[in-house]
Amino acid sequence: MAVTNSLQPQSKKSPPFSVAIRQEKWQDLIHNTLGDKDRAGRFIASITSAVAVSPTIQACDAGTVLSAALLGEVLNLSPSPQLGHFYMVPYKQKEKRDRDGNVITPERTVAQFQIGYKGMLQLAIRSGYYRKIVVLPIKEGELLHWNPMEEDIAVSLIEDEEKRENTPTVGYYAMFEYVGGSFRKIMYWSKAKMEQHADRYSQAFSLSAYHKILNNEIPERDMWKYSSFWYKDFDAMACKTMLRQLISKWGIMSIELQKAFNADEAVIKDNLTPEYLEPDGNAAEGLASQNNGTLPPDGEHDNSEELPDWIFDGEERPVA
Repeated sequence: MAVTNSLQPQSKKSPPFSVAIRQEKWQDLIHNTLGDKDRAGRFIASITSAVAVSPTIQACDAGTVLSAALLGEVLNLSPSPQLGHFYMVPYKQKEKRDRDGNVITPERTVAQFQIGYKGMLQLAIRSGYYRKIVVLPIKEGELLHWNPMEEDIAVSLIEDEEKRENTPTVGYYAMFEYVGGSFRKIMYWSKAKMEQHADRYSQAFSLSAYHKILNNEIPERDMWKYSSFWYKDFDAMACKTMLRQLISKWGIMSIELQKAFNADEAVIKDNLTPEYLEPDGNAAEGLASQNNGTLPPDGEHDNSEELPDWIFDGEERPVA
């Protein structure tokens, strides 16, 4: 299925995003979508700045970048890579031809919308349903007991933060509790289960390659091929997966959260609906290594930053 966007420039060489976003048709889309002149101005300034610091996003079809950014704005999420609310991820789309060999869609690089774990938490907290949300890697020696039937878990966390950070991860814990305590859900996955999940569902991840990287069996000159953040920061990717599994299966999802989940890892059309790319296996391949840390984890679910303790106790904390 070809991914199309009515905002795509028709010339073979697209204008720079900072130029393209000033074109009348895009200005009309922005103002019609946001409905507020001041908000539109702030949006244009913020997205232009975000694109300016990412050469890989600059190489994307400008229409797909704008549509992904507009969806983020409608959800009141920031495009700043430092905040980690959502990301626009380069994906090289192959040329599409009809049965007669005519080009339907030329080869191009498009931008996927990907919700970040901080964006998930922001939307969940804003919904007002949750008193507490926790997601955390469990380190070697910390898990004392886990009974999945009773959802009963006992953990003794390593108090020394530096020692804990350098201790191997053995699993992942996630939980939420509704406001008023009417419902509570707890999940625990072993790292082995998470590895199998990533290997099955992420086109950008290979478990055998991951183990080779851990064993230093991949030459440094070939590491650019393994740009997925499943390789670069497995724990962070795993925590996002736990959040998604937890909230989408057992949580109450606001309209905004549903919209964000449905649009995750899709190209956003100019009517802000998602269109999913064919599984060519080339998502952001060779691009994330050039991103200077501005791209999110790819694959099924997604952050490359140093992993914090993601514990929220009913109060929205400022994102540094």
